[in-house]
Amino acid sequence: GPVAETFRVIQGAVTEEYVRSTQGVFQFELSGDGGGTWYIDLKNKGGSAGFGKPPVTADVVMSMSSADFVKMFT
Repeated sequence: GPVAETFRVIQGAVTEEYVRSTQGVFQFELSGDGGGTWYIDLKNKGGSAGFGKPPVTADVVMSMSSADFVKMFT
């Protein structure tokens, strides 16, 4: 779905430079189609993104609809 595709694109775009400059872990609590808990880790190693809770405690937790999440990142 659109949420999984958005996270796939984000994962592909994560670079060590983004990790060095951002130093944050973001958790998204999404409602609606493709919802659930997702994360973007821009703090550890080479960074990562995906479904489920982040590998470490999130610095920021955002709750929104999956439709709004996709709009925000496209």
